[in-house]
Amino acid sequence: MTGTGKVVAIVGATGAVGQEFLAVLAARAFPVRELRLFASARSAGQRLPFRGEQLPVHPLSERSFEGVDVALFSAGAAVSREHSRRAVLAGAVVVDNSSAYRLDPDVPLVVPEVNVEALRGHRGIVANPNCSTILLVLALAPLHRAAGLRSVVVSTYQAASGAGQQAMHELRESLAASLRGEPAPPPRALPQGLAFNVFPHVDVFLADGYTREEDKLLYETRKILGLPTLAVDATCVRVPVERCHSESVAVALERPLTVEQARALLASAPGLEVVDDPAQKRYPMPIAMAGRDDVAVGRLRAGRVLANGLTFWLAGDQLRKGAALNAVQIAERL
Repeated sequence: MTGTGKVVAIVGATGAVGQEFLAVLAARAFPVRELRLFASARSAGQRLPFRGEQLPVHPLSERSFEGVDVALFSAGAAVSREHSRRAVLAGAVVVDNSSAYRLDPDVPLVVPEVNVEALRGHRGIVANPNCSTILLVLALAPLHRAAGLRSVVVSTYQAASGAGQQAMHELRESLAASLRGEPAPPPRALPQGLAFNVFPHVDVFLADGYTREEDKLLYETRKILGLPTLAVDATCVRVPVERCHSESVAVALERPLTVEQARALLASAPGLEVVDDPAQKRYPMPIAMAGRDDVAVGRLRAGRVLANGLTFWLAGDQLRKGAALNAVQIAERL
């Protein structure tokens, strides 16, 4: 670490997103003068590598944020609500990866390629959107700017890593047991066994039959795009993929766009990569996007149901752009 730069804190450093924070900060040469790592008491004492050093993990205390410039939170909403205001009072800017502040009207919800202007006038906390929402709005934003969005129908295909490290371990464990011809262990981190299975159950079910994850896609997309009445119908599905989410998206536009026009818009949009040559078996796949910063978009075609419709498929690393990278990009802009 250098003698100049920022004092950065990571809260939830031992989790899947926390460890991705470390990788992204290093890869992007973020100007870190001092890095402080925090996690739960049971993780205290661990050491994590960063730029050739082994940094200790500490439990949070009332004085953890003294002198901190930027605090990256990814330890759940309860921890964020308890400690983020303390960080702000100590002088830090908080970028929070939990759901605690995403729909708070006083807190910006930001994807830098889409609505960086929302950072103006922040009050010390900036919310990082849900991973599936980030991937989605990157593709929706250029289409909306060109032709206006009327409605969105999206189905997500969400990897085990979206539920954390324990879910990733559970997937590997259950796949290995099944391949040995043994019964898979009962699920613990997930509501169903994921080996050789898919299930439409991401987060908790609500009274109207949708899940909280599906509501995030609705309300967060509206807030980020500044479209408070945008119709978004989502179905979120967990699939036996270790890392990277995929989404099937159909949009209705206010004005028609040809497939060629839409492809050109998406190809020139920041954060996106068009991978769209089905004849050569080239289309977005999670296995190809793991560890990548961009979100891949393909299978672009004229819709057959929605007026002025376009249908496409995307895949992106939800630990990277869907979480850690987006948060670090926010910190860079700040």
